[in-house]
Amino acid sequence: QVQLVESGGGLVQAGGSLTLSCVASRIIFSHYVMGWYRQAPGKQRELVATITSGGGANYADSVKGRFTTSRDNVKSTVYLHMNSLKPEDTAVYYCNARINTFFDYWGQGTQVTVSS
Repeated sequence: QVQLVESGGGLVQAGGSLTLSCVASRIIFSHYVMGWYRQAPGKQRELVATITSGGGANYADSVKGRFTTSRDNVKSTVYLHMNSLKPEDTAVYYCNARINTFFDYWGQGTQVTVSS
């Protein structure tokens, strides 16, 4: 069974930093585009960042310049480095691994709370 396990969430003050990790198992990690999504209370899940196997990354406008995603294909791990955090970044952050509709997996999520 495919597993994506996120870690690194927590409570941080505005302006602080956190790094999330997502470890994948039972997939050929290098074949997948990895993504980070988030969902705040009462809001739809939104894309935060994606990264291809070769390291090409894209970001939501709301996090550009503050968040960076990276991956280690040997360790089957993707990271989300979050700097200059704002209260509006508060959400549950989810890891996603996707090739297409048939190969599309999600982690259980990790809570990030930014206090003002």
